[in-house]
Amino acid sequence: MTYALITPPVAEPLTLAEVKAHLRLDQTDEDALLLSLIRTAREHLERETGLCLITQSWRLYLDRWPRDGIVRIARSPVQAIQNARVYDADGDPVDVSLEDHLLDGSGRPARFWLRNPPKPAQAVNGIEIDFTAGYGEAGTDVPDTLKRAMLIHIGHMFAFRGVISPDQQPAGIPDGYERLTAPFKLRRL
Repeated sequence: MTYALITPPVAEPLTLAEVKAHLRLDQTDEDALLLSLIRTAREHLERETGLCLITQSWRLYLDRWPRDGIVRIARSPVQAIQNARVYDADGDPVDVSLEDHLLDGSGRPARFWLRNPPKPAQAVNGIEIDFTAGYGEAGTDVPDTLKRAMLIHIGHMFAFRGVISPDQQPAGIPDGYERLTAPFKLRRL
């Protein structure tokens, strides 16, 4: 099971103005750094939780359909399944009809079921499922708790900006971050 980002989010959950207000900054000389830290904080949060904060398109690659017929998608919330295809013996893609499918996009993990899916002839990555995931198109769609976690993380990275270069961020996680993000993380037994 492999995921590939097809279309990244067109916006961030936090605006530059929101971050500058949180940090109590008026100057514009560090705006480029702040924009970079916003992206870094979002990407870190998405990796840690398996969530997609702002709408984005992904492709899931599978070798075979699960035995129980339910594809579990670890990126959520899933808004829609856009396309599914299998590869035939010649290596050509064959679109799978999505007419008779079920999607539990808000589940964690999201679950996708398809009646009588065709078997792929290609042994590795013979199945591709394109889907859209995220809370919505704008930061106002993202839960406030997650935005608060991002703000304290950005504040922490900003405080250590002279010690840790931007390409080495995130260098650490501030106190309180784990408490805010814990309800959104998947727990494994």
